[in-house]
Amino acid sequence: MLCKDGILSLFCFIAAGLISLLPNILFRLELDAYVVYFTNIWFLHAIQYILINVLACLAFRGFAYQVAIRALFLGYIFGIGILISITAPPSWQIFGIYMTILASFHYSEFLAIAWTNPAVLSIDNFILNHSIAYGIAASLSWIEFFIERHYFHDLKLPSLVSYFGLILCISGEILRKLAMCTAKHNFNHIVQSEKSDNHQLVTHGVYSLCRHPSYVGWFYWSIGTQLILQNPLCFCAYALMSWRFFHERVMIEEITLLSFFAEDYVKYQEKVGTGLPFISGYKISS
Repeated sequence: MLCKDGILSLFCFIAAGLISLLPNILFRLELDAYVVYFTNIWFLHAIQYILINVLACLAFRGFAYQVAIRALFLGYIFGIGILISITAPPSWQIFGIYMTILASFHYSEFLAIAWTNPAVLSIDNFILNHSIAYGIAASLSWIEFFIERHYFHDLKLPSLVSYFGLILCISGEILRKLAMCTAKHNFNHIVQSEKSDNHQLVTHGVYSLCRHPSYVGWFYWSIGTQLILQNPLCFCAYALMSWRFFHERVMIEEITLLSFFAEDYVKYQEKVGTGLPFISGYKISS
């Protein structure tokens, strides 16, 4: 059952997405009286976005407000991404697809925790502040896209590479969310150093296919985003840096899991691989 804050976030995400589409819908219905007051449609978007944030400030307080403004932000980005992917010139369309994928990933991270493990729900579950390195990596991918679009315009036209990246992102996203829903209260965005009373070793569902399905999904999602943008430099950099990140993360997590579940986890390791390329995890020497 979705908790109260999860319901609030879902309402805000959907509302912001629909509001972001409003100017374009009105224009297509030839109900474009707003152009008398707003000659620049992006200025209208700015006014709309500021307005819904003011309403959120008046309507909510505390944790609910923090949830609302983040869900509104991601919902608006999601909607703008749809608009760009449909109405913008071809060389911008793949960036619109990327925006929808990015916004839906961050929002669904919060929603999945709100659904499966509301007891640990926090603002950090949006993972918008994941790390400085994550922010730098995202910024560099945008810079590469803009520079290459300017100098190599044809490189950014929609192609099979972009659509393959989209499939990779969707597949990775589905796998990660299945992992979160399967693990339920056993899943946490932060590696736990102490075993809780209800912490169980999950080996069924997608965990019977690989030991770290949430990491596998995120790994392929991350490199899929760069295929969507057709960023050759960032694709290589993302593949390398994501591999290094998950290599270290798996090692730390498996040391912890071995201390939690001992022989049960050793047997699980023998039957199921990590799912990540060239990462075998932490093994106890025999």
